[in-house]
Amino acid sequence: MNEALSPDRLKYLRLLAEQYPTIEALCTEITRLSAQLSLPKGTEHFMSDIHGEYEAFCHIMNNCSGVIREKVHLWLGNQLTEAQADALCTLIYYPEAILKRCRQKGLSTPEWYRTQVERLVQLARMLSSKYTREKVRRAMPADWRFLLDELLHFQSDEPEALSEQDVNRQRYHDAIVDALISTQSGDSLITALAVLIKHLAVDRLHVVGDIFDRGPRADSIMDILCAHHSVDIEWGNHDILWMGAAAGSEVCAAGVARNCLAYGNTEILERGYGIPLRDLTLLCEKCYPELPLNKAMQQVITAIMFKLEGQLAERNPSFGLEGRRLLHRIDWNKAKVEADGATWPVDLSLLRTVDPARPYQLTDEEQAVIESLRDAFTHSIRLREHVAFLYRRGWLYRVFNGNLILHGCVPMNPDGSFLAKELEGQSLSGRELMDYADRIARRAFYTGDQYALDFMWYLWCGSDSPLCGREIKTFARAYIHNPEAWEEPRNAYYALYNSEKVCERILAAFGLTSSESRIINGHTPIRVTHGESPLKAGGRLVVIDGGFCRAYQKTTGIAGYTLISNSHGMRLMSHQPFTSLRDAQEKGRDIHSQSFEFATWPERRYALDTDNGQRLDARRRDLIELLAACRSGAVSLQAAANP
Repeated sequence: MNEALSPDRLKYLRLLAEQYPTIEALCTEITRLSAQLSLPKGTEHFMSDIHGEYEAFCHIMNNCSGVIREKVHLWLGNQLTEAQADALCTLIYYPEAILKRCRQKGLSTPEWYRTQVERLVQLARMLSSKYTREKVRRAMPADWRFLLDELLHFQSDEPEALSEQDVNRQRYHDAIVDALISTQSGDSLITALAVLIKHLAVDRLHVVGDIFDRGPRADSIMDILCAHHSVDIEWGNHDILWMGAAAGSEVCAAGVARNCLAYGNTEILERGYGIPLRDLTLLCEKCYPELPLNKAMQQVITAIMFKLEGQLAERNPSFGLEGRRLLHRIDWNKAKVEADGATWPVDLSLLRTVDPARPYQLTDEEQAVIESLRDAFTHSIRLREHVAFLYRRGWLYRVFNGNLILHGCVPMNPDGSFLAKELEGQSLSGRELMDYADRIARRAFYTGDQYALDFMWYLWCGSDSPLCGREIKTFARAYIHNPEAWEEPRNAYYALYNSEKVCERILAAFGLTSSESRIINGHTPIRVTHGESPLKAGGRLVVIDGGFCRAYQKTTGIAGYTLISNSHGMRLMSHQPFTSLRDAQEKGRDIHSQSFEFATWPERRYALDTDNGQRLDARRRDLIELLAACRSGAVSLQAAANP
């Protein structure tokens, strides 16, 4: 054994041995890991393009994309009427609100509490079967771990078949429940069980970009995500705009303010993040006294944004944003502008803050407004906490359990090759370009250099940006009243991703060669009403933007997708529009979701088949090698424990 181990390997094993004082402890850990790897793979949920729709998002998080209702009907359906099943589901979704209502109506008798606890314990017990007891205990609210662990791991047969030992255990179980009810702790117990059930139903949540903009409460969505037990985020272009603003980019700050004004969503700035718009308001009243305030504010901040963007594009020619610099192309005498090889009439009445002789120069008043806005973004404590979380738990893309997860695109040429981008003296394409973009986005927040801050704007709106991938016609929509000028050509990726060979080439570039690997995409709403399918390239790519945002639901025909990957396969849950949290709590109205299974694994997947399982298996094999080294005398646990 001594001869088989290299000096470096022997050194590693001796360091590893410091964690295990005895052979028994080492064997216990090997056994624990081996058993853990034999459990079924945990369930993953994928959601995208939430766009501030807090109430719908909150409900889908509470009903676990319809999975809770499925499990109630599957495991308790023969014990409950339809009305009882509905009531149990609503109790799990909103325990505090339902318990309060039951107390007000005089329904919360001791017998009612016992019944609800028994049903919830049964459901939690079933859901916990996929996990180790240690993991289930960690999922329990800390104050309730001992009692919940006792309740979940009590087993009994039919009453007439109970042995004396079973009778004792039943009495113990009943005593726990009765004591909690008698001490008026029933509400807390039910709430703790509801939290545990929702935790166990979804092992991992992937949010595939665009948490911010359009809807009113992205800040509240971020609060939920920050508290989630296991989440990762693949940044969207709307997220990166807010991240850029929080990092100190003036043009990103202007872009965020403009979007909030355009969507009628300034409350998130002023109340959600404490970012005042007073300086902008005062300037608007001076420049556009005849316009409604919101409209005037949009015009002023839009002009500021285009001026800053023009400066940015000029100092960063490699970004390819020259086509967005249009202020100097305006013929102010004819009220026309050249754009995209054509000449369009332009509404000059909305550009009165632009000096034709120096179109990209801010006035002193505009400079004061944007500096005030930038400082407000960078000094918002709550925004900084949320953005820090986006960096800590987020990536431009993620390779996870055999899938490539990204919001936007891998920029491509029409011939199917990866588009090359010259940035900081490097020619980058494919995965290298994606990795570079991820690094520079982090540099913007942690160092704040001007190039990195400017790059955040490119990621937001660049036609060949991995997060955008289309020509956003912001100028045309603001100042040109002809809809023909608003067309937004997209990167070739969005046509090529219908090809299975192209998707296989993309996956291979990210190290994924299995026939069961997939690209999971957001960003582009699926027009279900027009017969469009979220499955592309024979199912090798799945677009899960189904219209979470209310503004898109007339186009998509649904209210979003959740992609679910479990130990048996993959399926899509399509959600119907949500009414309100009040309806859900008071009337028990759930989101109607339809399930479509499109991939079934040839064999059930286990923890060993996951990325984390492979890491645990590598550790298990190291420990087996350490055990052999200990038994051969090459490594001494005693020496490691007492250096």
